[in-house]
Amino acid sequence: MEVRTFVFKRLVLLLPILFGLLLLVFVISRVVPADPVALLAGPMAGREQVEALRHQLGLDRPLYAQFLSYLAQLGKGDLGASLYSNRPVVEDLRVRFPATMELTLVAMTLAVGLGIPLGTIAALRRNSKIDKGLTVFSVGGLSIASFWLGLMCQLFFGMYLDLLPIGGRITGTPPANVTGFYLVDSLITGNLSALWSSVVHLLLPGLTLSMPAIATVMRFTRSGVLDCLQRDYVVYERAMGLPERVVVIKYVLRNALNATIAQIGLIFGALLAGTVAIETVFDWPGLGLYAVSSILLFDYKAILGVTLISGIAYVVVNLGVDILLVILDPRGIRQQGA
Repeated sequence: MEVRTFVFKRLVLLLPILFGLLLLVFVISRVVPADPVALLAGPMAGREQVEALRHQLGLDRPLYAQFLSYLAQLGKGDLGASLYSNRPVVEDLRVRFPATMELTLVAMTLAVGLGIPLGTIAALRRNSKIDKGLTVFSVGGLSIASFWLGLMCQLFFGMYLDLLPIGGRITGTPPANVTGFYLVDSLITGNLSALWSSVVHLLLPGLTLSMPAIATVMRFTRSGVLDCLQRDYVVYERAMGLPERVVVIKYVLRNALNATIAQIGLIFGALLAGTVAIETVFDWPGLGLYAVSSILLFDYKAILGVTLISGIAYVVVNLGVDILLVILDPRGIRQQGA
């Protein structure tokens, strides 16, 4: 089956997935034992004022009617207004989404850039001290809580050594807003001071967020490389006298990374979810910090907006991973029953 048909089927599945996600979050946001209207009205508001505000916001209608109304509003590209800031949720997401995506992409780059070489080295040095040390590192990366690691990094690198900033996205004036990604905007405008400041502010939160991902990529790479090293074609190429680096790069890694690539979509989702804790620790002005504030204030429209944009990003990345796997190995289409 052609790749275009495979992609079309994946796109068709996008709508029911996002619909189910929105429905689930919508119901949960209504059944929690808290009243956002009472919080919004304030402690001095009387019962009549609270009920009038509830009617004004349309929260006195049946749950299904509220959800249908929200879907109709969503169909027009309107996510509503935040209950507390009164700003359009779309505008809040537009401002904060680039910050989260920049942090997530940096963490993903670190995970792939460090995890694949380390996993390969561990496999080539199987059962050596290097392999055992990297195994301990991978177990630690998966076990340590991200928020605790972030706090320790702030204390050591930020306060004790005074090498890196412990919070925020940039020091001084941000670069001219072109894409919302400070690294890209700094390069486009030639603002080297903003570029350097953006890089040093990204180091601690990016490395902290990427630790579990580095460990995951490393373990899958090690397993894939070990499996390929035992294949007949690798034994043959070695017997032919090819240099080890040629065998590893051209023959081993090319076939060993399919499982690792398949995990990238899941890793991206984990990184996107992990920004909630990391952005809170490092005061990073992205979707994670916005989601925490919205949850604490029971701002359900903002919560639904964050859920929708995060769900779209997750599904799109997984679609890209599926397409990449099909390009690398067209047999994957048949294996997935497309």
